[in-house]
Amino acid sequence: MTLTAGPRTAVVRRRSLSLRFRVRTLVTGVLLGSVVTAVAIVALCLGDLPLTPAQVVGALLGTDAGFTATVVREWRLPRVLGAVVFGVALGVSGAVFQSLTRNPLASPDIIGLSAGSYAGGLGAILLLGAAAGSVPVSAGAIVGGLVSAALVYVLAYRRGIQGFRLIVVGIGVSAMLQALSTYLLLRAKVEVAMVAAVWGAGSLSPVGWAQLLPAAGVVVIALGALGAFSGALSRLELGDDAARALGIRVERVRLGLIVGAVALTAVVTAAAGPIAFVALAAPQIARRLTRTAGIALAPSGLVGALVLTASDIVAQHVLPTPLPVGLVTVVVGGMYLVWLLIHESRRRA
Repeated sequence: MTLTAGPRTAVVRRRSLSLRFRVRTLVTGVLLGSVVTAVAIVALCLGDLPLTPAQVVGALLGTDAGFTATVVREWRLPRVLGAVVFGVALGVSGAVFQSLTRNPLASPDIIGLSAGSYAGGLGAILLLGAAAGSVPVSAGAIVGGLVSAALVYVLAYRRGIQGFRLIVVGIGVSAMLQALSTYLLLRAKVEVAMVAAVWGAGSLSPVGWAQLLPAAGVVVIALGALGAFSGALSRLELGDDAARALGIRVERVRLGLIVGAVALTAVVTAAAGPIAFVALAAPQIARRLTRTAGIALAPSGLVGALVLTASDIVAQHVLPTPLPVGLVTVVVGGMYLVWLLIHESRRRA
């Protein structure tokens, strides 16, 4: 194996394999990973039983057994890992859609995919009596996300997909799906509607090992599939004609990317409910940190993990009353969306 480093890029070669990295992107990814790890340890320390970082590390490594290990590994760790894994999933999903449309406003929240997953999961809860995080809810969320993605794709397709058209159609589909979800809630029994409303706020409280492990498995598979398409995604950013000239089967690759990104959003919605705006903000924050022309998937996922983990700390331990993390991300994401709209309008003026 040989390593060739330049002022901006590094190339790793081993036999027929050659990998190229931007030095700034690699350094930024390492720093983000370190910050996510530190914030996760802080989250494991906080709670009704305050712990020191040394106690948390000891419990994770198995050197500190007893009640402390139970608190860390059984009670707190699934939630913190859920925040990290789901944040990565949302960040990468948002990066895929923003890359495909070349528009910073494109995310599962805006173009109706989260609303489709929510409607599908909500239907499983209200119509089938399934519990939040159960297999029927997960299946309903995935099916709802795929159906909404197919609907948006078909309605927006006119000899190809244009980013602006996709966003406009997605906003319309999202409004219809939200109306459907409201109708289902109004028709449901009060006690069932209250359970569904708590799930719909987006909370990591129900996430235990039983919910986390299957969801993490789906996230890993989807991330692996999207990683295989990452080279084609960077070529699609050049435009459909340029991508075809480079040998990319544009519509087939785009469809595969959309399915993978929808799966990431749907599995998060199934396990924790709709958590808004992480997918919108994380890719653009990562792009500004790495200063790349396009949107890198790995930094976007790490920023998503950082945003969701930090938001959960705020929701649980900073505010006077613990709240679902989805309410905190809505506030943070809403402020970011206002800033982004002002920034884009000034840039184009």
